[in-house]
Amino acid sequence: MSASVIADPGAAYRRRKTTRGNFELYAWIFMRASGVVLVMLIFGHLFVNLFAGKGIQAIDFGFVAGKWASPFWQHWDLLMLWLAMIHGSNGVRTIINDYAERDGLRLVLKLALYTAFVVVVVLGTLVIFTFDPCPPGQPANLLPSFCHA
Repeated sequence: MSASVIADPGAAYRRRKTTRGNFELYAWIFMRASGVVLVMLIFGHLFVNLFAGKGIQAIDFGFVAGKWASPFWQHWDLLMLWLAMIHGSNGVRTIINDYAERDGLRLVLKLALYTAFVVVVVLGTLVIFTFDPCPPGQPANLLPSFCHA
């Protein structure tokens, strides 16, 4: 049984492979910029949902349906979803790169991450833009009260 070899912390950094471009630099800058934009989007979201209205008690199916009737709020929530998913996935990608030592494991973890990213972004986008609180042809007793007005 061989002991694990730990790299000398005082040794000069050596790249395992050469890279073209500055993807990691751009990813680092994106994390800072998207973090600032996400904070503004989230506080705007919280302000409108909790403080501008009647508080948390007013948030229900009708509230969301009314909000998503406006293209402004659809795009607001879409931007929040996409930025949060890209920001979070980039962070997890960095963690995978830092801690997954074997190339095969790193590949599997990144494939799982990218698959989850695509599924959540596609489904979230579809929900935001195809949401219809009053689908035609449904029994009136199953629809919310605002659909009858």
